[in-house]
Amino acid sequence: MDKKAVMYTIGALAIILMVALVIKPIVTGQPLNLGLPVATTPPPTMTVTTPDSANINYGVIPATSVSTPLPTPVPTWDKKVMDVAFVNPSSYGISLNQSLPNGTRIDSIARNTSRIVFATVSGQYSATTQVMYIPFPYWELWYTVEPAGEMGGKDQKLRSSIVEGGEGISHSFVQGSFSVITPQFILQVMDADDPNRIIRTITPPGGLDSSLWTDSDPRPWKEKFFEGRRNYYFIINAQALSTYSIEIRVPADYLEKY
Repeated sequence: MDKKAVMYTIGALAIILMVALVIKPIVTGQPLNLGLPVATTPPPTMTVTTPDSANINYGVIPATSVSTPLPTPVPTWDKKVMDVAFVNPSSYGISLNQSLPNGTRIDSIARNTSRIVFATVSGQYSATTQVMYIPFPYWELWYTVEPAGEMGGKDQKLRSSIVEGGEGISHSFVQGSFSVITPQFILQVMDADDPNRIIRTITPPGGLDSSLWTDSDPRPWKEKFFEGRRNYYFIINAQALSTYSIEIRVPADYLEKY
C-alpha cells in the first residue's frame, strides 16, 4: 500500500473515532468517554416501612403534678353563747330612717325538734347588730317582743248616756285616753358579705295586739333558715316596746358533726 493510501485510512479512522467519542455523546447528552476513570455516586436508596414494622416514637410527655386542693376546715364552736352587740348602722352604709324593703319569707318543716342556743340579742330600741358568723347549714331564729303598754285605744271603754228631756234618746260615746303610738317590731336579716342582699324581713305574725291572737300566747315566734356558713347582721326597727329578745338556735345533733 502506498503512503497516500495509508494517510487516507488514518484520516478515516480519526473521523470515525471523533464521531463515536465526541459528536455522538454531545448529541445524545451522554458524558464524553475519554478513556479516563469517572467517579460515580450511587443513587440514594429510600426505605419504605410497612405499618407492621413501623417504629414510631411519639416521645415521652412529662407527667405534671396536679395538686388536689384541701377542703376548707369547718370552724369549731366552743359551745359558748355569743352575746351580739349593737353597732352604728352607718358602718354598713344604711340609715334607720329609710324605708325597709320586704324580703322573702321561707317556712319549712324543721329537721329536729331539739335545739340549742348559739347566740342571743336583746334590747328595747331600734339598732343594728355586729356581724356574726354562723357555721351551720341550718339555723332558727326565735324571738319575743313585749309592747311598752296597751295597744292604741285598747284602754278605751264604750259608754252610753240618756239625755234628759225630749224622748229620752240614748247616746253612746267613748271614754278614756287614746294613744297614737303603735308598738312595732321589724327585723331584717342581712348578708354581711353582700350588704345589698336582704335575706329576710321578719315581723310578728298576727301583730302585737294580744286581743287578736286566736290561740294562746304564740311567743316565741320562730323563723327557719335553710342556709348558713356565712356572715350575718341584723337591722332592728323597734317602736313603743319595753323589750325584745332574739335567740339563734341550731339542731343539737350538729354538735356531733361540727
